[in-house]
Amino acid sequence: MRYPSIPSAQLLVQYCKELGISHVVISPGSRNAPLIIGFTEDPFFTCYSIVDERSAAFFAIGMAQQLRQPVIVLCTSGSALLNYYPAVAEAFYSDHPLLVISADRPPYKIDIGDGQTIRQDHVFDRHIGYSANLKLDLSHATDTVSRYGKKLLNEELALGEQQKEVASYNREEVGRAMEVLFTRSLPVHINIPFEEPLYNTVSAPEIHLSDIGKPRKKEEPIGDLSACLGHWNKAKRKMVLVGVMPDGEIDPKWLEKLASDPSVLIFTETTSNLNHPNIIPSIDSIIAPIEKSDRKEQEFLDLQPDILLTFGGLVVSKKIKAFLRTHKPKHHWHVHEHKAYDTFFALERHFPCSPNAFLSSFLPGVKQVEGAYRDGWLSVRDRYVDMRTEYVDQIPFSDMWAFDSILESLPKGVMVQLANSSTVRYAQLFDMGKHQAVYCNRGTSGIDGSTSTAVGAAVHFPEPTVLITGDLSFFYDINGLWNRYIRPDFRIVLINNGGGGIFRILPGKEDTANFKTFFETSHELDARAVCELHGLEYRSAATKEELRTALKGFFDPTERPQLLEVRTPSDVNDRILLSYFDFLSSSGKSQT
Repeated sequence: MRYPSIPSAQLLVQYCKELGISHVVISPGSRNAPLIIGFTEDPFFTCYSIVDERSAAFFAIGMAQQLRQPVIVLCTSGSALLNYYPAVAEAFYSDHPLLVISADRPPYKIDIGDGQTIRQDHVFDRHIGYSANLKLDLSHATDTVSRYGKKLLNEELALGEQQKEVASYNREEVGRAMEVLFTRSLPVHINIPFEEPLYNTVSAPEIHLSDIGKPRKKEEPIGDLSACLGHWNKAKRKMVLVGVMPDGEIDPKWLEKLASDPSVLIFTETTSNLNHPNIIPSIDSIIAPIEKSDRKEQEFLDLQPDILLTFGGLVVSKKIKAFLRTHKPKHHWHVHEHKAYDTFFALERHFPCSPNAFLSSFLPGVKQVEGAYRDGWLSVRDRYVDMRTEYVDQIPFSDMWAFDSILESLPKGVMVQLANSSTVRYAQLFDMGKHQAVYCNRGTSGIDGSTSTAVGAAVHFPEPTVLITGDLSFFYDINGLWNRYIRPDFRIVLINNGGGGIFRILPGKEDTANFKTFFETSHELDARAVCELHGLEYRSAATKEELRTALKGFFDPTERPQLLEVRTPSDVNDRILLSYFDFLSSSGKSQT
């Protein structure tokens, strides 16, 4: 086995191995050659080659999402590193442990006009858990360093002693970065400068690490719950709101206890991966009709909780945010191991622990409170479900009709990856996820890496994966298909409505050339040529009957991944969606 000859490269590779970080997504380059050699020559590591750094980082997020452990992304120097930024921001807000490693030029070659150099230190600034900027080894390329890097040398110390100081500093910095990576599940950046020659190897490592312990998350004490229990056991209206959470995050017995309490109303979203007969998964179907009701204020007061308990990550629904910001709960408690966003400007207490840890401590002291809060709103939900079926049966072919058909056709056990914008919002209108795990990049809610994330996640999911995406998300991230890791059971459902259809339902919509060009971004692209380029089987549908036909057998095993492009009419989608909420409120059925 070969090892890079540069000590800092050996250090970093050995450190990752000792901590069990075994998955490495590499984008090709020259400056990162010492690390490429170190990772690819060692059979402990599983390495993936993805050219596009932006796609590579989102691919790594998908893997980290499923593995629930750190994944490495490695790039060369210069602007390559900047292409990681969208994924780094997503990882920062979604708590994905992404280990970003960038090779760099020596410090004396920065800002002198040398090629492929930028200021790489602290490049991610406020969207990173920790930035470790390692020092240049002085024992490698000594003549070059002595000639150009005199400021790095101390004439009063022997070169060997100076190298020991460099090695000690680098080890400490790597250790700090790893501490954050493992204990806070945040992305960290390690920037490591190399001087040429870059490709030299040795047959045995000079760096040996044997005393490294894997950093462990510290169990934060939950604290005294007596006051919270006192409020909870007296309140007649408790609302539980659940945002993004991985599948299986809450033990079913605790969900059952919450859901069986008539004073507790549970709102979830598709991305929460929670399902129970006594929850309301389509939040906007409850709130939108109230917004149009003649009894609007009274109905909002009926819905207003005394206590709001929130779990998980970010929430999709803008309507629930607006409602709770206006009709604030008396108490808002949030449970999350690291973060407590004051989304509703009412946060009173943060419990820095997992949902299961909190519920196992809290629920044994809870007493059921009788009342009609839960059942009243569940009956509203049931009426809206019937009305949704009635509405979908009468609308023409459109985004909404297509989503209903597609979600109904999803097999049990598959993983569903949702793109952002219209896709994730349409998904909230339906009762999906009962038999599927559902994921979406909701940290920054960007469309830029949906395909890449889905492909990376599919690598480590035992069952087939289905990506449901819009046209802008899909075409923006075409390079997500530029790799050899797409499994034959990978499926893409592309809803192509010819542009950013979501902007048609937002305020300011105009039927003008400027609107279509700069907001809606109208286009006439289709995905057939993309599929041919990347070896995917292609299907298409542009009518109800064509979609029914295309979905038959679409999820069956095949030798190649498949894409189904659903062409919907852009000029009716917005009207059908907005009319849906009018339909729900048309007969006063928002009343409890």
